[in-house]
Amino acid sequence: MQPSFINDLKCIVGEQYTLTDRESLAVYGYDSTPEQESQPGVVLLPGSRDEMASILNLCHGSGISVTPRGSGTNLSGGSLSTNSGVILQTSRLNRIIEVDEENLTATVEPGVITSTLHREVESRGLFYPPDPGSMNISTMGGNVAENSGGLRGLKYGVTADYVMGLETLLADGDLLRTGGKVVKDVAGYSLNPLLVSSEGTLGIFSAITVKLIPKPQGKITMLAHFPVLQDAALAVSAIIAAKVIPATLEFLDKVTIKCVENYARVGLPLDVDAVLLIEVDGHPVVIAEEAAAVANICKKTRCSFFQTAQNAAEALKLTEARRTALSALARLKPTTILEDATVPRSCIAAMLKVIQDSAKKYNVIIGTFGHAGDGNLHPTCLADERDKDEIMRAHAAFGEIFEAAIAMGGTITGEHGVGLAKKKYLPRLVGESGIRVMRGIKNAFDPKGILNPGKIF
Repeated sequence: MQPSFINDLKCIVGEQYTLTDRESLAVYGYDSTPEQESQPGVVLLPGSRDEMASILNLCHGSGISVTPRGSGTNLSGGSLSTNSGVILQTSRLNRIIEVDEENLTATVEPGVITSTLHREVESRGLFYPPDPGSMNISTMGGNVAENSGGLRGLKYGVTADYVMGLETLLADGDLLRTGGKVVKDVAGYSLNPLLVSSEGTLGIFSAITVKLIPKPQGKITMLAHFPVLQDAALAVSAIIAAKVIPATLEFLDKVTIKCVENYARVGLPLDVDAVLLIEVDGHPVVIAEEAAAVANICKKTRCSFFQTAQNAAEALKLTEARRTALSALARLKPTTILEDATVPRSCIAAMLKVIQDSAKKYNVIIGTFGHAGDGNLHPTCLADERDKDEIMRAHAAFGEIFEAAIAMGGTITGEHGVGLAKKKYLPRLVGESGIRVMRGIKNAFDPKGILNPGKIF
């Protein structure tokens, strides 16, 4: 990257927000994806929408790539610059612009931390349900770009279900406004869902308007112990079949339980194959009935022990145990390959068997946890990327896992995105026509191909 071009960028954001030193570039050469490294040419921290637009306009004219980045929690390599281009880091764009209690919306800049928005709206008796596992560090811009899910996805859905309006800067810096605060809008193509989960390849968000709902009046948190893994999977199917939709229905296998307990010391059982973390919320009378139904179903599916949190502190302890699953597993070996194969709920038991069989076949350690209620499992391989043979075996195992997920009518990613890590699997999922249509959309939005190149395709 020419010094004169970097000087032009400095004129836009200021010298202190233009990072070119070796240490900074090395830090931004990674995100949370294992085995991926790609150093940018420069990192910029704009402080306004106008600065973002000016950066894009300048880069567009020079053919320089731009990759948006929030907190770098991406798990598919999506926030890495693949060709020494510009990383546009959004941490300074962190204002909650408005909480509109009359229209039940909140408008935020892309750098707002997810849990910050949670706390703000809940202080007003409102609720923003999407709660990715990284919510205490992940940003709203990243959540929208990846269509993040979370522990409450079963009942409440994912980020896309709450995005009402977007301000998006296109590749040349022009501003595109889509949606808004209206509940109904069928004027032209529905562009919001297209931009959500576009992984920074179609535009860069400068403002996001999300739907809010009333805060649930109460909740009950439960933990069920299962000596046999398959019985836990059967319990998940039975709960859904009984027309009980918990806010949270999470799964941890034996490997994950041991790692979490060694890490967090929350009292998880070490003598079972699996546990289910279940939470129902809503009106107190309704959740009491739902909790009783869940307990009865778990006992019928050979749950060995069923506990109900007696207070808010105990409930939080159980929930946080699930949220620490990835951190706990990551302590076991240097490299943690976390995936998110997703299948129809009726196939969870079969998918768990495939994961176990693949781990055994290729002699790798795979701990599995995830959002069992919506079929989104996180098989997590614990390895050491310095051991090339072990890494090859790990990828072979995941290849079989993804093939099985596709064969079951599932998908290669439920919430982490395609990015760099999974683009080789995408044609198998969507076919040649799917790739052709997606490339056509990409070319329409970004004909020069400067926005987050090398991702998805």
